[in-house]
Amino acid sequence: MQRWVKGIVVWAAVLVAAPVLASAAQQARAGQDRGTAANAVGAQADQAMMAGTDALKQGDLKTAVASFKTATELRPQFAEAWLDLGLALEQEEDYTAAEAALGKACALKPGLRGANLFLGIAAYQTGHGREAEAALKREVKANPKDAKALMWLGVAEMGNDEPATAATALDQAYALAPKDADILYHRGRAHLLVSKQSYQEMYTADPEGYRVHEVLAQADVEADRNAEAIAEYKLAIERAPRQSGLHEALADLYWTTGKLDEADAAYQQELAIDPYSATSNYKLGSLRVIVGKPAEGIAYLKQAVKLDPDFGSAFYYLGRAQVDSGDDAEGLANLQRASTMPGDATVNTLAFYQMSRAYRRLHRMDEANAALARFRELRDAAAQKETDKETRRVEQHRSLPQAEPLPTDAEAAGQS
Repeated sequence: MQRWVKGIVVWAAVLVAAPVLASAAQQARAGQDRGTAANAVGAQADQAMMAGTDALKQGDLKTAVASFKTATELRPQFAEAWLDLGLALEQEEDYTAAEAALGKACALKPGLRGANLFLGIAAYQTGHGREAEAALKREVKANPKDAKALMWLGVAEMGNDEPATAATALDQAYALAPKDADILYHRGRAHLLVSKQSYQEMYTADPEGYRVHEVLAQADVEADRNAEAIAEYKLAIERAPRQSGLHEALADLYWTTGKLDEADAAYQQELAIDPYSATSNYKLGSLRVIVGKPAEGIAYLKQAVKLDPDFGSAFYYLGRAQVDSGDDAEGLANLQRASTMPGDATVNTLAFYQMSRAYRRLHRMDEANAALARFRELRDAAAQKETDKETRRVEQHRSLPQAEPLPTDAEAAGQS
């Protein structure tokens, strides 16, 4: 049994123990659940509970365990004493004894808050996975908004080889505590296991299918093994030549590795399968612009913005293609639109650079200088802050395989 959760157990035990112990001590002082306030045995149990509470607060686990044991011996039907003993034993990492004490607390008082949570933790640590899951489900049922209980339920379910149900519990925990590092770790691990399980089942169902090669290609891309990824995508295409998305993914890799003619051909093949793909139209049109064939890219870029009117990058390359083809007025309109559309800050910045070129060619020098100044302002600001990685991931499917670099001052000064 792995022990990487020990630190979390200690933290959680201290967090929950304080209010539970305070409540138990208050009940003891008030003489609740006692036959009579004058009962000498009950008074001794009260003293033992308070001594255990004080020892636990001071970190004296040995004394705390001994005191709580005395309380359970004097008042064996007092559930809170068994709970406190279980918490102290859990902090000592004596999980077997803790499981027994916490089980006794739950048996005496099934609704005792926290008892099933820590019983589940102790059972998990001793390798009793099913018992842990059952206890944690009881805790979650009683306290559905307890993020830590949901987290531990997910951990137990992963230990029981139930990653899909674990992911559900951990998603619920995440919704309650989205900044909790432990929840984020376990949630990510659960989803990774679900993904791995799904891929294993896919391979078993169809070991020679195109999806297997597609997954292998994606893994190679993530590991920057572009040559291997290209080979896997080719195998996938051999098995499913009309499957949309495969030719575009292969074209992206050709572009990344500098094989621009092969990229152009692969994008055309993708569009033969799916002519309504906004991203393939955009990428092929942009590629034509970048290799110096702007007029050949305009039709594809017009189709891209028609299919996706919020596609700022496509408006940028359409405007650039039109400016490079001599249609400055139409190009300016599209560049102005690209400069204000959300999505890619680099595209917004480059739009002002291309606008300054178009204004200059139209002899509108004040506007050209203003656009160039705005370009430099945005470029310099971008250099001072890190790109939002999450936003970039969301936009990645619409981005070009190779980013266009921002022009330097020297390049901007030499624009025509």
